[in-house]
Amino acid sequence: MRIAVLSGKGGTGKTTVAACLSASADRCQYVDCDVEEPNGAIFLKPQLAYRKPVYVMIPEVVSGNCTGCGTCVKACRFHAMACINKKILIFPELCHHCGACGIACRNDAIVETQREVGVIESDQENLFLQGTLHTGEPVTVPVIHALKDRIRTDIPVILDCAPGASCTVVQTIDGCDYCILVTEPTPFGLYDLNIAYQLTRKMHIPSGVVLNKAMEYDPGIKDYCDSNHLQLLMEIPYSRQIAEEYSRGVLPVETDIRWKDRFSELFGKISGGGAK
Repeated sequence: MRIAVLSGKGGTGKTTVAACLSASADRCQYVDCDVEEPNGAIFLKPQLAYRKPVYVMIPEVVSGNCTGCGTCVKACRFHAMACINKKILIFPELCHHCGACGIACRNDAIVETQREVGVIESDQENLFLQGTLHTGEPVTVPVIHALKDRIRTDIPVILDCAPGASCTVVQTIDGCDYCILVTEPTPFGLYDLNIAYQLTRKMHIPSGVVLNKAMEYDPGIKDYCDSNHLQLLMEIPYSRQIAEEYSRGVLPVETDIRWKDRFSELFGKISGGGAK
């Protein structure tokens, strides 16, 4: 069972929900796929014992074969190459590793070389797994693929997605059995909930909603859930205590047994097929 936790926007409490689920389950694997800002380790406090670089293939010019025709530059859709005075310049940070330049070159003047773009890390048992994209790198997908290559198949898996609905999120939730959509009672929260829901709907993944920072004011979250037949799985109240503990790296399930019971019940409901 793979459960993805996502949100249309940042700051809704996505990592809070994912980490609380992980901490409340008997045994599962937590995978932090927010590779630009992984922070699950702050709350789950794993002892990291494994580290592996993530490489991508980027072009390199064989100067003896290059005629400076510029065919490779025209093939690149990401402006990662330029031809100046019949000399090919490559900008590795812009490369999306598609290989089109090498295919287009007729003179065997393009070869591929490795470039490190990030790392993945895990604890000894591979119960905690996180990826980190190196600063300045534009493409997260290679790190997501490296993480998913180490996903366990013998226990439930919780994937903490990046915010939004970009390629990073699409690659993360691909192959998941269920998606938890975390939102907040604001107009922005409602707008971005719709984006996240439309993504899961398009990918034919069942989903439900957790409403974080819940209060009396509701800009239409519950009406939206009703009209789209989305199950409201849980409400987490707007709480200064939860916020203060979170700022210290402490989850509500660690200080209040009632929250641990609620998240354990939610985990069992989803993994047991009770959430539709």
